[in-house]
Amino acid sequence: MDSTEPLLVVGASDIAQTSLSEMAHACGLHLDAGSRLLTLFGRPGAGEQRVVTAVLQDGSGRLSVLRAFAKHGEHYPCLTERHPAAQIFERELWEQTGIVPDGHPWLKPVRYQGERQQRMTEHPFFSVRGREVHEVGVGPIHASVIEPCHFRFMCMGEQVLHLELQLGYQHRAVEALLLQRPPQALSTLVETIVGDSSIAYAWCYCAALEALADAPVALETELVRGVALELERVAMHLGTLTGMATDIAFLQGGATYGRLRTAIINAAMRCCGSRFGRGWLRPGGVRFGLGDALRRDLLATLAACAKDFGEVNALMLAAHSVQSRLQDTGTVTTKAARELGLAGLAARASGVALDLRSSRPGRLHGAYPVALLTEESGDCWARMRLRMREIDESVRWLTQVLQAPGHDLGAAALHAPALPRPDSLCVSMREGFRGPVIHVIETGTDSRLVHYKVQDPSLQNWFGAALAARDNEISDFPICNKSFDLSYCGNDL
Repeated sequence: MDSTEPLLVVGASDIAQTSLSEMAHACGLHLDAGSRLLTLFGRPGAGEQRVVTAVLQDGSGRLSVLRAFAKHGEHYPCLTERHPAAQIFERELWEQTGIVPDGHPWLKPVRYQGERQQRMTEHPFFSVRGREVHEVGVGPIHASVIEPCHFRFMCMGEQVLHLELQLGYQHRAVEALLLQRPPQALSTLVETIVGDSSIAYAWCYCAALEALADAPVALETELVRGVALELERVAMHLGTLTGMATDIAFLQGGATYGRLRTAIINAAMRCCGSRFGRGWLRPGGVRFGLGDALRRDLLATLAACAKDFGEVNALMLAAHSVQSRLQDTGTVTTKAARELGLAGLAARASGVALDLRSSRPGRLHGAYPVALLTEESGDCWARMRLRMREIDESVRWLTQVLQAPGHDLGAAALHAPALPRPDSLCVSMREGFRGPVIHVIETGTDSRLVHYKVQDPSLQNWFGAALAARDNEISDFPICNKSFDLSYCGNDL
């Protein structure tokens, strides 16, 4: 396996096992040296034991895994005080295992799973005191067709002083459900965890099973999967641009972006029978190839969309009303984005250059690279512009791949991999349209799943969306929120 693949497979016995405090110290040293904490989670062990795992990535892209054994209720010195990016992971670890990060400044449930689900009304919201300060509560039921979340604004007049989000209303116990089936029979469940990221989730799952079975797929299969993922990226970015244009009453943009999104998802349906790409990817390959006629169809669709996309972008970027609403609205500075550990597009829009397609290109993006794009201003304008630029780059990449000679993409190769190897752990990642989707699969002695960790980039980015609302008018929040376009169910699982 290419050492730059967005994958890591290790034997459970090859992971150094330490005490919880030793692991926290080691994590701190990695973070001090500039590494990024990709995920931190726990699972049940023997009896009252809890197994805690951390995955980190250093500046060169190299992945490392740390592991510790702890008891329910055990304490350790928290990482968050020195490294705020760890705050959401430590909260999730505490909620799921009872392991307590001493000194954590914001120790609140992430999604109210298990018995805590009955106590959502008791959430300890942060409060700001003052004679002219008032609270505005919005949700979890909203006026439009939208996922549930409660937003608690602390305002002085129209100015937002602080926003806190309470998520968890869509908790479905996804990780527990994934352990109730054989590892090879999870495709239909995995690709519906976050409906608008079906391809990214399915690819993480497929790549993990293939790596654990030592059954690599052909480059042609990777190319078809890459086409599927970039179509998903284009469609979902267009959907976000539709919402942003509509929110600020730029109706020509809203109508045009919406029409273009429909053209892209309809093209995906012609490829695999589903507008969201469900059923396209399976462990061992793909169920539908891209024959010559279909490649010509996709190229024609992309060319037509690119023309209209360029024209509507020019109108949107030149409109003074758009500039007035988006520039300097919902700003997250580069420093704040780094400290909060923002991921994916939300990070890149604030000048933090993070993209798995560049840091872990593997065979696919080594042969067909993708440009790493960033914006610097970190406001709604930057997030809009970056989506426009990423669509252009995805269309360029898709056109290059679909026109590339020497690859037979039409033969749908599907070879079901063998059972995953026992007592192993696999970290599988893909850069979805929001950012890195991360799956960590661990097998036991009988090759059955011991744990399946799922992580959406929204988990790390919701704090950024809340921060972006500060010092803005409360009426600016809808456009701030849409510019991030995060997943509620991706957080709630």
